[in-house]
Amino acid sequence: MLFLALESPIDVAGDKYLFSFHMLQHLLLAMIVPPLLLLGLPDEWRAFYRIRVSPLAASVVFNLVLAIWHVPFLYEATLRNEPVHVLEHLTFLAVGVLFWWPLLVPEGRDGSMSVMGKIAYLGFAGVPPTILGLAFILSPTVIYPFYAAAPLPRVGGLSPLDDQQIGGLLMWVLGGLMLWIVMTVIWFRYSVWDQRGDAESAVPPEAYSPSSVSPKG
Repeated sequence: MLFLALESPIDVAGDKYLFSFHMLQHLLLAMIVPPLLLLGLPDEWRAFYRIRVSPLAASVVFNLVLAIWHVPFLYEATLRNEPVHVLEHLTFLAVGVLFWWPLLVPEGRDGSMSVMGKIAYLGFAGVPPTILGLAFILSPTVIYPFYAAAPLPRVGGLSPLDDQQIGGLLMWVLGGLMLWIVMTVIWFRYSVWDQRGDAESAVPPEAYSPSSVSPKG
């Protein structure tokens, strides 16, 4: 996913032609790569027992960094200055790890959240990107002059304003969809576990005694 975000046509199109591809790249860097990176690390490297991250602080920092980098003069700077662009990508990866960290703390460990806490955390975190996406969709003008002056012919025949609206849809719909998928997985995963626990608790204690096992096995 990291290679796809940084070394594929997504990177070239986002850097030179289409705002929508740049939004897709940002979603990959901030919301897809970090949790996969954490899940792929060995258990001993994920120091959940030593490093505790406040869910509220993680969500606020994540969304604040996301919003700040989309302020027009900073966003334009990333497109015209490569070191600033690299810094933007690194901060997206860093705050993405920070954001997903509280969700991946194993159940029962200090600092772990309840099922409803995780769902509320994800639901709250989805509000600012939705507002940002709607701002791109509803804006009557192109927010970033860089894309209005992108080389012709326009890729796919999109006008700069259409491209901006598609980028807003990606931020709103695709970003929100990813959070909803995770919330759904969390809910059904723990629902199955709860049902299994209820079924086991309904078994009478004598069923577990050696005498309850028939001689034939």
